[in-house]
Amino acid sequence: MGVKRLDPSLLWEEYVRGKQTYLQLATKYNCSKRTIQRKIDLHTLILKPKTARSVIVLMDTTYWVRNFGVMLFKDATTKENLLKYYVRNETNFLYRKGVEELKSMGYTIMAIVSDGRKGLAQSFGSIPVQMCQFHQVAIIRRYITKNPKLPASIELKEFVAMMKMTDRESFEGGLDLWFTKWESFLNERTKNPETGKSYFTHKRLRSAYRSLKTNKKWLFTWYDYIDLNIPNTTNAIDGHFADLKNKLRNHNGLSIERKKKFIDAFLKV
Repeated sequence: MGVKRLDPSLLWEEYVRGKQTYLQLATKYNCSKRTIQRKIDLHTLILKPKTARSVIVLMDTTYWVRNFGVMLFKDATTKENLLKYYVRNETNFLYRKGVEELKSMGYTIMAIVSDGRKGLAQSFGSIPVQMCQFHQVAIIRRYITKNPKLPASIELKEFVAMMKMTDRESFEGGLDLWFTKWESFLNERTKNPETGKSYFTHKRLRSAYRSLKTNKKWLFTWYDYIDLNIPNTTNAIDGHFADLKNKLRNHNGLSIERKKKFIDAFLKV
């Protein structure tokens, strides 16, 4: 095939779907890497219009480098990506903006599943919000580590691991029982001999418990609205991000604009 006859659209498919690099395509078609790059740049993305409907929105953000990330809004039922923003920072303002934009596009938002960003769950008025249980488990792990040594921390880790297999009443009752058992331990204080001031001895364990107590209102929204079939995690969107990043690893060194074009094609939004 002559260089002039190289089809930008076919090259693009090989590049994105077939995981072929510029160099591999150049070798295959016996031309320079720059020629392949120029041809691929000529390809124009055509994104299909979205159909407004009732949706359950999964939303999360991922980053490649500092100050370059993608905030994605995805339909939990059909797995279709509905909207995305290229972002420098993940903010509650942008999540609210995305929800309002989806509404303006004609979508009826039945529920939202999000991570545990402070203040986010309260941001959407009467729309039911499910906090991702996986993110909550990760928050607890950051406070008490993956392999805690204190008996109270070990019990809390084991208790939180059961979250995905239980309901609201059982979880909240179990959390109350854990607190009652360990309340005195949580309230232990250590005195600084130099200043004479005291501080809580088990600050990180207290923070872990406080996180659960604060977020429990949103950890079982799926259970409160059982008929909506709300997912209890954002795993579907997280897995999508992981797949995208794996494919982009085959194309290291892309400019930001070329990286955006690749992401646009992959996410189809």
